[in-house]
Amino acid sequence: MIKGLGEVDQTYDASSVKVGIVHARWNKTVIDALVQGAIEKLLAMGVKEKNITVSTVPGAFELPFGTQRFAELTKASGKHLDVVIPIGVLIKGDSMHFEYISDSVTHALMNLQKKIRLPVIFGLLTCLTEEQALTRAGLGESEGKHNHGEDWGAAAVEMAVKFGPRAEQMKK
Repeated sequence: MIKGLGEVDQTYDASSVKVGIVHARWNKTVIDALVQGAIEKLLAMGVKEKNITVSTVPGAFELPFGTQRFAELTKASGKHLDVVIPIGVLIKGDSMHFEYISDSVTHALMNLQKKIRLPVIFGLLTCLTEEQALTRAGLGESEGKHNHGEDWGAAAVEMAVKFGPRAEQMKK
């Protein structure tokens, strides 16, 4: 089974990249591992700890609005972001709730990039079982476990440097 982003395509100067992480609090064990994985990868790729800002929302449904307001409020405060990583976990239950929320949040996050003019990394796990969620957070007993937060951190750096609002400045 192929896991994760794979090799990063090149080395990036991430020393000035500013990252926002907005995460849901639902499914805390999995979320905490994913956020930690993203932060560790950001730091390993050269993002300074002071340039990573983390905020929370109650659940995955609130991620699109929370992410949008987070970006807007950051900008209104005179600061800026180069990329944002919304992180959430949805686990299928016995009702249609999973399908509705997965589809709605996915489309809202995809469309949000155009509204806020920032790269938005898709950090939403949509899993059929709790074991799948644990495996994708690098937890649990599964042999193929891998923390997808690491991939989101790597994708954030690449997107910020190549396509973020300050991409031209960062390439100099």
